[in-house]
Amino acid sequence: MRAKLGAKRFVWYAALLGVVILALSVPLYNRVEPLLAGVPFFYWFQLLLVVVAALITGLAYRSGV
Repeated sequence: MRAKLGAKRFVWYAALLGVVILALSVPLYNRVEPLLAGVPFFYWFQLLLVVVAALITGLAYRSGV
């Protein structure tokens, strides 16, 4: 049981780590185009990362990890 819980935690931690690494690699998304409703890519991509991280955290919480 304990090993199974550790494996589930690893999956959620890896998903969150992926979002954090993507957020810290600014040169990948440091640009203006494409615009979304007049908002530059840099800003709406960061907001998207916040929403994705919140969803991952919420799903991890609901799964009981």
